[in-house]
Amino acid sequence: MTGREKEIVRHLSEDDLDRLLTETDSEKVSKRLTFIKRLYKDASLEDAADDVGMSQSTGSRWARLWNKGGLGLLTPSFGGGRPPKLDGEQRERLLDLLEEGEPWKKQEIQHLINEEFDVEYHPNYLPRLLSDLGLSYAIPRTERPDRPDNADEILDERVADAFAEDETDEPHNKQPEDDKDEDWTVDDDVRTDGGTTVGFFDISHPQPWDNSQRLYTVNEPTITRPLVKIDTPAAGFYALNGESVLQFPPNQEKEQICACLEAIREQNPGERILLVLDNFSSHICAYTRKRAHELGIDLIFLPVGSPHLNPIEPVWKSLKWESSPLIVEGAAEYRALLDKIFTKLTDQLSFAGSWIENHLDGFIQKLR
Repeated sequence: MTGREKEIVRHLSEDDLDRLLTETDSEKVSKRLTFIKRLYKDASLEDAADDVGMSQSTGSRWARLWNKGGLGLLTPSFGGGRPPKLDGEQRERLLDLLEEGEPWKKQEIQHLINEEFDVEYHPNYLPRLLSDLGLSYAIPRTERPDRPDNADEILDERVADAFAEDETDEPHNKQPEDDKDEDWTVDDDVRTDGGTTVGFFDISHPQPWDNSQRLYTVNEPTITRPLVKIDTPAAGFYALNGESVLQFPPNQEKEQICACLEAIREQNPGERILLVLDNFSSHICAYTRKRAHELGIDLIFLPVGSPHLNPIEPVWKSLKWESSPLIVEGAAEYRALLDKIFTKLTDQLSFAGSWIENHLDGFIQKLR
């Protein structure tokens, strides 16, 4: 978050912070309270941490702890009672080591603490320490090794280029140099003068037996389901300011992707469409890019290996979570259920909140 403001929860008033700063004689507490006060004053995360002589990564951890539990989590070991096995400096050192080598298994952290600090934590108590330190416990998201380090900046440039086309005739989904013999023209019946719609396209494969939601039971948790399997993918269009569309093409070949684009155009007539999508072969081929241009749809391709920059990904996750405990009798019923859930989810802008802030903030006025 270099150079950006950090949203901070105001657990205490500024007067309360000033009072605590006056009363404390602990340098550790004073640093943390001063850091929070600077964030209250809209300082950036980097500046607030620098003001108290700490790194930005430490400041990020402090802000996360404060937002999660206020002063109690931010200063967990500065009160009375039994002294902790690791003091404040040792905890900071441990966090630095964990950040350098993450992710970790619990047993690996236990061994690290023993080797580095000659301290033993029982496996039953170690999770409490790690929670107090603000560590996350989740399945790591897989990243492709070919993802560029500046993926966000690349996407920024592509979005800016797409909006700049309001002043030029050059399509964003560029015509290949070896295909210049044939003109790429917009269909006669397509209008794009009614503003700009921004949306996100992706393919997923939800199944009625996806068991991603935990449920309460008295005995062994089991669900008896009919043997239903969906052999076709789901193609979703998550629109920020237009009509979202969910389709079920028979496959992901280029002709079917173009049919999906035609349905998106049918549901969003009259405006230019900026469509953000990944680099799947049937998406980037000249056949698809030409048809998109004919439909008045400009394609904005994500950087390679960057699905995290597509806000429809969390839509799919929520869709699978909501549909997983429900029982259906057949494929048609399940598709109807998915369509209903998809429509409800895509009415929300929250899935794309950070994307709008990071990549669309300067172009809001150009939307219809």
